[in-house]
Amino acid sequence: MSLVVAAPMAIVDLANAQLQQQAAAAAKKDGGGGVHELEDGADADTSTTMGMSCKRSEQQQQQLVESSSSYDYGALILKGVRHLSDSGITRLPDWYVLPVSDRPGVGLIAASSTAAAAGGVGRVKLPVVDLAGLRDPSQRAAVLATLDDACREYGFFQVVNHGVGSDVSGGMLDVARRFFELPLAERARHMSADVRAPVRYGTSFNQAKDAVLCWRDFLKLVCQPLREVVPRWPQQPADLRDVATGYAAASHALFMEVMEAALEALGIPAPAAGGGVLGELAALASHMMTVNCYPACPQPELTLGMPPHSDYGLLTFVLQDHVEGLQVLHAGRWLTVDPVPGSFVVNVGDHLEIYSNGRYKSVLHRVRVNSTRPRISVASFHSLPAERAIGPAPELVDDEAGNPRRYMDTDFATFLAYLASADGKNKTFLQSRKLPLHTSS
Repeated sequence: MSLVVAAPMAIVDLANAQLQQQAAAAAKKDGGGGVHELEDGADADTSTTMGMSCKRSEQQQQQLVESSSSYDYGALILKGVRHLSDSGITRLPDWYVLPVSDRPGVGLIAASSTAAAAGGVGRVKLPVVDLAGLRDPSQRAAVLATLDDACREYGFFQVVNHGVGSDVSGGMLDVARRFFELPLAERARHMSADVRAPVRYGTSFNQAKDAVLCWRDFLKLVCQPLREVVPRWPQQPADLRDVATGYAAASHALFMEVMEAALEALGIPAPAAGGGVLGELAALASHMMTVNCYPACPQPELTLGMPPHSDYGLLTFVLQDHVEGLQVLHAGRWLTVDPVPGSFVVNVGDHLEIYSNGRYKSVLHRVRVNSTRPRISVASFHSLPAERAIGPAPELVDDEAGNPRRYMDTDFATFLAYLASADGKNKTFLQSRKLPLHTSS
């Protein structure tokens, strides 16, 4: 089955409006909420892309007017990739097909000795940070050194012996899977492009602007403050709110422990109780949870589940099932991360690279899909409050020691302005925040 469309993003505009009206009607009938006015906004709450997302052209807008069959295609797009996969298609619709230069497997350099030693050609076993050792005074220094090396070299690591029970993590993956098995009408009532909405359901990476769509459906849940946002989360599956609440609380506690260790590894003195960055995070941290569904794809070599991007905040914690797909850019090569059962994958975000004055790296990563096995992941994004500006920690800036300030201060408003003005090609938000004399890491 081959589906051809000349201007997918113009079509999405029309379908967005119609499906949003349907969801609003359903919500009104139930007396519920969860539907927000669509904006031409970016997927700005968590990530910045490189080279995979662009605004619609005037020509695409005009094609919407000229096309009499646009809605049929557009409605199909907005049903998401789970619907397409379940329909039994054997050929990828054209609007998911990447340019040759952006396809997975293209443009890789020869594996470096570091990559080969770490996990073989094209694969990597990320450094493991054992929190049991972190809690043991006799082992803490060694674990901190492992954490520090991982954040410098890869910007990624895996956490084990973290204390999050298998019932909590397994329950979250199970309820996530069941959410995407709900009828489309139930999922669609939560559609929104408002980045501040407490709940958002959608498809692709940023369906309002993506020139080529990604093979991904998602549910995003704002998790802070929990008491205020949980009543607006989906009511189906019936146990989603309870399960996700428990998981969100566990994720935040884990983030606080790892963040404290990262600051110690950076050599930043521990503040008085309730003070410093940790005090702010304990009281006012921003926490967003994204539940991702990557169904089996008929031609995975032509598309991606997520484009190359970095994460905006401090640290991201990823819970994933046994199916691989996450890839990390290291030494010019895309490396597939081997899932470690029972672990969390943790990566440095843009904020932590800025706060560490470049010592820790927020690196590009992406998601590949496959033709046989669906994949579920839950990403928890932790950062300072949106209105809080962040810059390099004073303790890590020393001109006389050859370590000058490398980044400007930044906040969420600056981030949104960047996304509105930049095409995202061959650069990241971090590069836009580097001071002129330090344009390379």
